[in-house]
Amino acid sequence: MLRLPASPVFDRLNALLSDQRGNVAVTMAFLLPPLIGGLGLGFEVANWYLITRAMQNAADSAAIAAASNGTSSYAAEAKAVAAQYGYIDGTNNVTVTASNTAPCPGAGNTCYSVTITSEVSLFLAQVIGYKGNATVNGAPGQSLNAAAVATQSSKQVPLCLLALGTSGAQDIVTNGNPKANMTGCNVMANTSARCNGGNLNAPYGLAHNTDSGCGVIQVSGVPIVTDPYASLASNIPANAINSCGGVFPQEPAKHGDPPLPSANQWSAWPPPGAYSLGNNVYVACGDQQLTGNVSVNAPAGAVLIVENGQLDTNGFTLSTDAGSGLTLVFSGTNGGSYVHAPTGGGTLDFAAPTSGDWSGVAIYQDPNLTTGVNISAAGNSPTWDITGLVYLPHAALTLSGAVNKSGAGQACFVMVMDSITINGTGDVVAGDTPANCAKAGLNMPYATIPSRGQLVS
Repeated sequence: MLRLPASPVFDRLNALLSDQRGNVAVTMAFLLPPLIGGLGLGFEVANWYLITRAMQNAADSAAIAAASNGTSSYAAEAKAVAAQYGYIDGTNNVTVTASNTAPCPGAGNTCYSVTITSEVSLFLAQVIGYKGNATVNGAPGQSLNAAAVATQSSKQVPLCLLALGTSGAQDIVTNGNPKANMTGCNVMANTSARCNGGNLNAPYGLAHNTDSGCGVIQVSGVPIVTDPYASLASNIPANAINSCGGVFPQEPAKHGDPPLPSANQWSAWPPPGAYSLGNNVYVACGDQQLTGNVSVNAPAGAVLIVENGQLDTNGFTLSTDAGSGLTLVFSGTNGGSYVHAPTGGGTLDFAAPTSGDWSGVAIYQDPNLTTGVNISAAGNSPTWDITGLVYLPHAALTLSGAVNKSGAGQACFVMVMDSITINGTGDVVAGDTPANCAKAGLNMPYATIPSRGQLVS
């Protein structure tokens, strides 16, 4: 220890130098600022961690919501979900951003991402000189981030109404349809759908472009559904039209036109003028007209191919017996005045065959036909009580009546057309399910729609 020369002054200095009382206080005075700063930083880091975890939960939920939405409003959906967690975009230094072009883990840039950024003020961390990485209200702050990426999963939805849109027209249109109740019947348009006056009560209203008002749940941007039944045209025998020898009688269009031959007017099965191609397949040439109620007894299923002609029910009923099936095929050539469709004021009350080449098919217009295929009063002239598929790929259809199942068939009705207009009295009776249609021998068409999103990072 340093000793100073003896004197009263130096004696006091020597005593002060040798006195150790208060050393701890002095040491603590030097250590306290960094200690407080360290503890403060620890507390702030812990708080940042808790905030970031809450932000991550919000980002995860928002990304799943965006992917589940899958439409042009995905970003609004993501921000709404984040707001439920207290992170409101543009408020309290919070920013929420969403994207539908995020890289996916496998490949592609079709995933949905959500990033939440929150800038918080610094407190005790400043004691040790930490200035943060952001500015909050003019003061040092810390920017916290949380991000999540989700992919859009999908599910298959069965359809009982599919508008192919081959002509480019708006596929599904309704006009004042308070009575239309398609419960259990999902509808799909390969272009657009617009329902006025009601949503049809269809569980799903789907459209490749925009669905406006159709369906309880409305989904736009759905992938186009490829025509699932066009290939059935190969079941039409190549020699069917040749059986007619170029003769196709037509119903009188004006006074003085010749009447239909008696062979084209029938009240029993099979039609008297039809050509048999074997295996219960018949070809009828030109217009056919019922002159009485006709019941088809064909347990193995019968096929009537009408070449260049209509089937005029003429106020009568064409039906199938219990356990029997019938397929009406309209084929022939384009052009002229030929009508390739059912007409008349009677009733079609029949079920499709449940097996064979035409299993599940009730009415089939040859997809090669593009003229004379429109139907202006479907379900009304004639009444449709049909089990199975009605396939009209190039027809503009107006549904004006109620479509019911046949009296001797399952509750399965599937209609495929180019476009459809449903009027106020148009209706499809509920009951379509894949199980019912399987019993009727028909595989229903399906659309692929977005389902709940799944987190991928």
